[in-house]
Amino acid sequence: MTFALSRPALRPWDDAPLLAGLTVLMALAALPLLLALGLDARQFQGESVWLKPLKFHVALAIYAATLALYARWLPAGLAARRAWRLYLGVVTAAILAELLWVGGAAALGTASHFNISSPVWARLYSLMGLAAVTLTSLSLAFGIAIARNRATGLPAAVRDGLVLGLILTFVLTLATAGTMSAGTGHHVGLPVTGDRLALMGWSREVGDLRVAHFFATHALHGLPLAGLGALSLPEGWRRPAVWAAAAVFSAFVLAVFAQALAGRPFL
Repeated sequence: MTFALSRPALRPWDDAPLLAGLTVLMALAALPLLLALGLDARQFQGESVWLKPLKFHVALAIYAATLALYARWLPAGLAARRAWRLYLGVVTAAILAELLWVGGAAALGTASHFNISSPVWARLYSLMGLAAVTLTSLSLAFGIAIARNRATGLPAAVRDGLVLGLILTFVLTLATAGTMSAGTGHHVGLPVTGDRLALMGWSREVGDLRVAHFFATHALHGLPLAGLGALSLPEGWRRPAVWAAAAVFSAFVLAVFAQALAGRPFL
């Protein structure tokens, strides 16, 4: 590997202090959820009412931490722009609103997603859909900004992997989550025994739209790794290999999504 970071490897507090602080806040806020998970015996749809909020805290903390780490490759001066700071504030508000919504529903022992049991819950569901699009748009904004920055110091293949991963995170998540939210649940079919995949909780009986959604949100991790892996190839093969990896990854997400829509389980 020919490139070396000239600055400290971990410097998110300098590059993206708001995202770094938000990551720490979400990680700390997950600790009471862990305690509640052990003390509160209430269940909703076969699992602890506190499991879903805990998963959301972990997932969004990883998302914010990843973007805070990638912020070092944003164009110089972008972080100081008023419009960019305002946008980050809106995204942060959207993330916090999502966590409060999911956590509040858990405390009440009811559903957050697909809950249209009353006008209030139906309106909240719509608003949180807008919040989800807003927070996911940050990966798109990062991808476009880094694509325009010619002074990242990254090898072309690594930069391509980073940009493609960020942009596809938004595009694929919007497609999968948008379709899922338009329905009445994340299952396609009616589970009989409730058999689920360990840890992830995906159905082993019917189609589960959360599978494609999960992989879509991790394009910002998978494709940058593909960019790093491409450095082991001859120079002329590196960038084509990254673009091929992006195409294969997208096809995989769409195939898994089609599988779920057809009512077939992932595993």
